[in-house]
Amino acid sequence: MKKTNAAWPAALNLRDILPEVWETLQVKVDRMISQIGSKSPHVAKEDGLYDDMRIDWWTSGFWPGILWILHDMTGKEHYKDAAWSWDEKLEQASVRQNNFHHDVGFQYLPTAVIKHKLTGDAEGLRRGLQAANFLAGRFNLAGQFLRAWNQDKIGWSIVDSTMNLSILFWASEMSEDPRFAQIAKAHADTVVDKFVRADGSVNHILSFDPATGELIESLGGQGAGPQSAWSRGAAWALHGLANVYRYTGDERYLRAAQRVAHYFLACLPEDSVAAWDFRAADSLDGEPRDTSAASCAASGLIELASFLPGAEGNLYRQSAERILLSLTQHYGTWDRPEHEAILLEGTGNKPAGQNVNVSLIYGDYYYVEAIAKLLGWEQRIF
Repeated sequence: MKKTNAAWPAALNLRDILPEVWETLQVKVDRMISQIGSKSPHVAKEDGLYDDMRIDWWTSGFWPGILWILHDMTGKEHYKDAAWSWDEKLEQASVRQNNFHHDVGFQYLPTAVIKHKLTGDAEGLRRGLQAANFLAGRFNLAGQFLRAWNQDKIGWSIVDSTMNLSILFWASEMSEDPRFAQIAKAHADTVVDKFVRADGSVNHILSFDPATGELIESLGGQGAGPQSAWSRGAAWALHGLANVYRYTGDERYLRAAQRVAHYFLACLPEDSVAAWDFRAADSLDGEPRDTSAASCAASGLIELASFLPGAEGNLYRQSAERILLSLTQHYGTWDRPEHEAILLEGTGNKPAGQNVNVSLIYGDYYYVEAIAKLLGWEQRIF
């Protein structure tokens, strides 16, 4: 068990310290605004400084997403001011040579879509619908999947895209055009049928024949191998399928999300923070953790809890709270004001040797999102 961070008492229940966590988060994010400035952050390594990625990189929506949540929860204008222009930056990049792909939901949901939801901004609405049109255009009819990435990956699809489906459901509601929701449900069906395994573990990448739609093979991707159990992939599926249930009311997606949740929870170590892959080795002792998988799964578990009454829902909420308590007490940067991130020990792509034991902006985002949900935040972006 890791040593408890000096910033927090050894509380046994997150709710005992939740108001203090929220106040500390505001102090942290205020400092991050000054430190990050105009950067588009993805990874902070040992020096604690977030990098500055190009605006079409898939993580570019998460930092402004944190700001919009803080604005909605507190009403403070400086959060809105810092977040306001991000969807415009994304649009400007979209009319130049770029590498936008299946992750436009990750980029436009926490920028344009939430901007419109909170302020009624017409440009946010227009940009969000434009992104949904772009994503819908990546649908492969024969295989019933959203194509991943660009270049030669014509028949590839990935479990991450489950989280991007919300922009299609939102667009269907806003435009009263059912085609967006039809595409989202078709891809979600493929996730349930082909990505989620019987035991609740998930495939990361599936390769299809793009002409016939026939499934060719499972690829290891960012997991340890084709049949491994990449923990962040499970978090994407858990949270994403819970979102699909929220939009559709179809219990098939709820039960699939629960199956993934049960596998995820059964594989957690003593401190409730996931190893990067649950099948990386016979023993996970010494394997890197992934706090981004933990925070995303916690937020998804809170969604599941909101759908289910009584003891069943409480199981998911309490599990989320245990994960978040551990993240808060053992993996935060609260006593490191010079550090630009919130969480430590994220794992990006271990098989490629990229970004192991780092801070990841999407880990920070889902931690803030989950804490906000526990405090009553009612908006849902993803």
